[in-house]
Amino acid sequence: MIDQNQTCIRAFADKVQIDNCRNTIINNENSFEKLSQLLALAGNEVRLKILYLLEEEGELCPCDLSDILNMSVPAISQHLRKLKDRNVIQGRRESQTIFYSIKTEQLDILRPLFKQITNFSKQELV
Repeated sequence: MIDQNQTCIRAFADKVQIDNCRNTIINNENSFEKLSQLLALAGNEVRLKILYLLEEEGELCPCDLSDILNMSVPAISQHLRKLKDRNVIQGRRESQTIFYSIKTEQLDILRPLFKQITNFSKQELV
């Protein structure tokens, strides 16, 4: 067990490493912010399920999501609105129906997360 009063005592601080790491963080600040926002949205179980379903099916309408997740259309619509406002999904209107899909630039980030869902399910079966 680690003593909670323990402090960091180092013999040598690698200034080059610290400066390089600090610069990497600064240079990627925008990416950290975007990823953090996306992960915060996907951190909600319902929104994660919606995103997973949209990735699996390509596109779905709120009624489809409502039936699949056994939730009301207004509840689904609230989640879709949050995802759309944060530029994670897009809508395509066909007559009176709007079909939602994940924006291409977000898929590269989300696919590895969705792969973990499948991997967890496989592990549970073993």
